[in-house]
Amino acid sequence: MTLSNKQKQHLKGLAHSIKPVVQLGNNGLTEGVLAEIDGAINHHELIKVKVPTDDKEEKALIIDAIVRETGAFKLQTIGHVVVLYKQSEDKKIELPKK
Repeated sequence: MTLSNKQKQHLKGLAHSIKPVVQLGNNGLTEGVLAEIDGAINHHELIKVKVPTDDKEEKALIIDAIVRETGAFKLQTIGHVVVLYKQSEDKKIELPKK
């Protein structure tokens, strides 16, 4: 999936007001957490996931795994929060033209 800068900025603006839907716990990225993320992103299209770890390399690996397993597009990472987007069949979010 490729998004233009205009589309990315639009999605970031929409994501600004939402709260993280999923937060990783002490067990890290488990199958259950991945299923929860996948379900949330298929329902909402645009979600935030909180990855509470201070190790930057570990956080990057977790985020890469989430993106790889869900097929989502990573819009941005701010602190411990990653913003993900994946268009569903319903196309709930109307993207601007490229």
